[in-house]
Amino acid sequence: MGGVVSEYDVEREKRIRRLLTHLRDGTTDQFDGMVEFGPGEFTDPAVAKRERDLIFGRVPSIVAHGSEIPEANNFRTIRMPRNNVIIVRQRDGGVKAFVNQCRHRGALLEEQPEGKCRLFSCGYHRWSYDTDGKLRTITRENTVGEFDHDKFRLIELPVEERHGFIWLVDKAGAEIDVASWLGPEVDRIMAGYHLEDLVSFRWEGFDEPVNWKVMQDAFVDGYHIQYAHPNTAGKIIHTNVYAFEDFGRHARWLAPRKTIDRWIDEDPGDESLARHVTESHFLLPNSTLLRLPDDHFELLTFRPHPRDPGRCWMEMRVLVPPLETTPFDKEKWTRRWEKNWQILLDVLHQEDFPLLRSSQEAMFSEDAGQMLYGRNETGNQVFHREVQKLLAQ
Repeated sequence: MGGVVSEYDVEREKRIRRLLTHLRDGTTDQFDGMVEFGPGEFTDPAVAKRERDLIFGRVPSIVAHGSEIPEANNFRTIRMPRNNVIIVRQRDGGVKAFVNQCRHRGALLEEQPEGKCRLFSCGYHRWSYDTDGKLRTITRENTVGEFDHDKFRLIELPVEERHGFIWLVDKAGAEIDVASWLGPEVDRIMAGYHLEDLVSFRWEGFDEPVNWKVMQDAFVDGYHIQYAHPNTAGKIIHTNVYAFEDFGRHARWLAPRKTIDRWIDEDPGDESLARHVTESHFLLPNSTLLRLPDDHFELLTFRPHPRDPGRCWMEMRVLVPPLETTPFDKEKWTRRWEKNWQILLDVLHQEDFPLLRSSQEAMFSEDAGQMLYGRNETGNQVFHREVQKLLAQ
């Protein structure tokens, strides 16, 4: 095949041929059956509490890309479902994560969303901590009294950097093993993308009045594209057509772009059709990773609100080849990705968010009824199944 150099590429071309068969036949990959679910999954505070503890308090989820804290002492603050968190690059190149709380009187230690510092200093009484969590300075210490300083260092959370991303388990004392969580097949797939060689061109977070699972459902769903996005994504990507792979906790699927249409009735032979598909991945518990034809990636993550089941925090980021590895000058490189970013923002704010807010509002109706995932909603089926498994453990 022209341009095919790896076993992965050969396998992808086979899946693309499966997409062509679906397009010819008006079919798609399907699950064995339909699944019913109730509105309480998106509105019940007790369910939300169990999700925070049994999902985010036990399994790794992506909180950043490593390029967002590239140098020693770079940090980001993050609102997780269970904790306010600081992630900070260490002098040895590693990453640590801490509960964002001064151990003196409990004030939020760092209020900036990101930055660089050698010490974290509390605005209440100016107690300060090294970036490795050690209690460093106590103002007017001679009047405070004697105590074990090490006992009152910052509370550490389990964190790991793998495949370019920073992963966190939102519970002190928990263990983290990202490779084991991904499993051999998905870990191998992620390694093949070399995401650590990309940079996060831009990321932004959105506090939305929508349950996190309503959000995640929307971004593993290719059934709605023609109807919810008729003038944007609906013009680019075919609706309700997938070549789907179920890896258990995680999933991957190809969706055909409409540039593939000439091959519906024409044999492509050995020609690579990779540029005519979008490759999506669901990474349990809360991430959708999209690989676009020009080999940049989009990552969408969704985290529950710490208290309100009707709210969530969504983050969107675009990962691109660094400027120095491209043929573009800085102005052209920046202009290209700024345009891409603006298109994504417009779709979110004009199409996705209004629809999902109204969905959440509808499910707060006292007599809201049972709903269902169809056989064609393969990504949603995997997401729902695996969330239920985590809650049942």
